[in-house]
Amino acid sequence: MFTTPQPSGTRPDTRLYERRESAVRSYARAMPRQFNRAEGVWMHDDQGGRYLDFLSGCSTLNYGHNHPILKQALLDYVAADGIAHGLDLHTDAKHDFLDTFERVILKPRGMDHRVMFTGPTGTNAVEAAIKLARKVTGRQMVIAFTNGFHGMTLGALACTGNATKRGGAGVPLSHVAHEPYDGYYGPDVDTADLLEQRLSDPSSGLDAPAAILVETVQGEGGLNAASPEWLRRIAGIARAHGALLIVDDIQAGCGRTGSFFSFEDMGFTPDIVTLAKSLSGMGLPFALTLLRPELDQWLPGEHNGTFRGNNHAFVTATAALRHFWQDDRFAGDVQRRGDLLASRLQRMADRYGFETRGRGMMRGINVGSGELASQVTAACFDAGLIIETSGAHDEVIKVLAPLVIDDAVLSHGLDMLEARLGEAMRADHAIAAE
Repeated sequence: MFTTPQPSGTRPDTRLYERRESAVRSYARAMPRQFNRAEGVWMHDDQGGRYLDFLSGCSTLNYGHNHPILKQALLDYVAADGIAHGLDLHTDAKHDFLDTFERVILKPRGMDHRVMFTGPTGTNAVEAAIKLARKVTGRQMVIAFTNGFHGMTLGALACTGNATKRGGAGVPLSHVAHEPYDGYYGPDVDTADLLEQRLSDPSSGLDAPAAILVETVQGEGGLNAASPEWLRRIAGIARAHGALLIVDDIQAGCGRTGSFFSFEDMGFTPDIVTLAKSLSGMGLPFALTLLRPELDQWLPGEHNGTFRGNNHAFVTATAALRHFWQDDRFAGDVQRRGDLLASRLQRMADRYGFETRGRGMMRGINVGSGELASQVTAACFDAGLIIETSGAHDEVIKVLAPLVIDDAVLSHGLDMLEARLGEAMRADHAIAAE
């Protein structure tokens, strides 16, 4: 059983952060507490407050905070003086990870991809993917999509659509074309047809691409979920025009949509896949770029990163794969829980005339404005529920609960969200009636 979250209501002394930490911080502004421990789906602040986590480190903690099996694997490894940092040296921890990943993930899915250890975070995996695509094809142009998010380093940022984040670059972000994502112009316009027409027309002005980079569900872009049919068309277009298909599975992968990869059973296999976030299972920095063997044309050391050998992350990732992915039971449980989430969000949307977004356990409700969404999420936090927004105008309230959450706790959190949304709507109607 569980008890209702108990927020402390006590704001921390933030003078040190204001004096010494960069103004670029963001989450701390919306959630002004000092957190000191976490377990499972709960976070605790230093004043005794407890919060239900529907953010999960932005899908970095799919298995919850400090999962006991993953934590024990790491504690045992550290206690045995295991290698912590190994560059790209061979280590027991790396061997165990590669062996388990091959046996549990790649082979059952008919994937023969090589595994490239790129460095700590998702943007490193994307940088490696687009650099490799350009090297292999000899082309420069990359096709990305409206509302896409791929990272904050310059190559990945060029593929990102968000104007505010792009504006922080300070230099031109070039050699990327942002084409309309599935549904961008509404249900009656097939944007795959538009892309095919542009690439087939030698006078369209669109250069032949090295790669097409796509998220199956746009996590930061508003939980826009592409249909399997559209994604198959994009895969076929890439193949027909000599481009590599890169699927950015950094937020949607590692089980978030109900299968380990978000593109499973859709009838295509990407040339390159990027993974990060929940790959380590414990929030430890770990990212991979998976590539077909014939694309592995790197020279030794041509692309590297100091922290591509995070053996602590290898240990926890291996434990996560062995515990959750040896069979289909966990995936089936996530899919069932995703259906519960979808049903509850649809009920809220129907009540107030909104729409739902997303897939699996990566879903949200589009409330029409960033102001309303922020009002609701702030009220949720005051009640003890950690939840954020996404979308071009932050108009989507985004549920990223841990995949291991108990049904009753998930339902209770959704009750809290529904209550805060109802309060906000009644307040808006009262103001409008004055």
